[in-house]
This record gives sequence, structure tokens and C-alpha cells, in this order.
Amino acid sequence: VRLVESGGGLVQPGGSLRLSCLASGFSFDQYDMSWYRQNPGQARELVAAINNGGGTTEYGDSVKGRFTIPRDKAKDTVYLQMNGLNSETTAVYYCGLGSRPLDWGPGTQVTGSS
Repeated sequence: VRLVESGGGLVQPGGSLRLSCLASGFSFDQYDMSWYRQNPGQARELVAAINNGGGTTEYGDSVKGRFTIPRDKAKDTVYLQMNGLNSETTAVYYCGLGSRPLDWGPGTQVTGSS
């Protein structure tokens, strides 16, 4: 299993960012996928999850209505579209295999400027 996140960076207040997670080493279309985030000293928290078929999603309360989690089975990639970013968005974002992940990517830093 290999998960590689990309797309992190510095974002201005109210801005948007799209993270990508390229998956390999397993049958992508058979697994739920998710995004979590974590800050130092804090627990890793669910941002968004999507089922294997793409028809069911779940979002953390703090991102509902602002973030979406589409997936593209042709590209073995799951995305995190983030809108309305602010300083509270700052964290390392991790792609996970499964909605309660079995494996993780190395993470990508997102920093929302204040």
C-alpha cells in the first residue's frame, strides 16, 4: 500500500485549496478513503471520508459545507477540496485507507494565514 498526498501550502483567508492523494498497491475502487488532520499535541481528527463507490460521504462538523471529498477511480486518486479556509485550517493533512484507516500517507502541510 502506498498513499502519497500533494497540494498543501499557504492559503489566504477565504481561499481554496485542493489536496490530492495518489493510491497504489491495492484495488482502489474496493476501499473507502478518508482525510484526517493533526496538529502537534493533538489527536488526529476526521476531516472527510468517502465510500468505495463514491456515493456516501462523511464530514467533520468543522468542515461541513466547505470541504468536499471526490474520488476518481480512473486515476486512483482521492481529493480534498477545501473552500473558505482560515487559520483554523492549519494542520498536517493525511490520506487514509478506509474510513477508520488501516494505512496512512506521510501527510501534507496546510497553513491558513490569519
